[in-house]
Amino acid sequence: MQATTTRPKIIVIADGSGVVSHAGSRLPADVADRTTLTGELSQALDPLRPARACHDPGRVLVDLAVAVAGGATTISEIAVPGEQAELFGQVASDSTCWRLLDRLDGSVLAAVAAARARAREVVWDQHAEHRGRAFPPARVAGHELNLLVIDLDATIVICHSEK
Repeated sequence: MQATTTRPKIIVIADGSGVVSHAGSRLPADVADRTTLTGELSQALDPLRPARACHDPGRVLVDLAVAVAGGATTISEIAVPGEQAELFGQVASDSTCWRLLDRLDGSVLAAVAAARARAREVVWDQHAEHRGRAFPPARVAGHELNLLVIDLDATIVICHSEK
């Protein structure tokens, strides 16, 4: 599967016009597109797509994930990226999202898991192509694990300004 995107091209200028909030949320959307996740989900969910549907179900799931990554805590907050069409393109309404989520049964979720696995293989291949080697194996107590471990370390910094 080829990586494709239906999102608008972004041009960054420093003149203060066209300022958008949630610009960082575009990154996970682009990653999903470049790693074929959006396309794989679209293919897996194609049987759920009504004949004259405006929104691709795979893209709807990716947009929901992007909204959650951007801080959404409810489905209705899909409206946040939806209000920034210049950044995200056309985003489905919350009722469209609910209709899709309502149709996800066990077999469809298995297809979604398979789509995610195919996209994950693309990521591994992209990493190996870029770095010249696969991800190094994770080791615990002298044994190699057959999985990738992402170790996140962060420091909370509390600051305050009277400005």
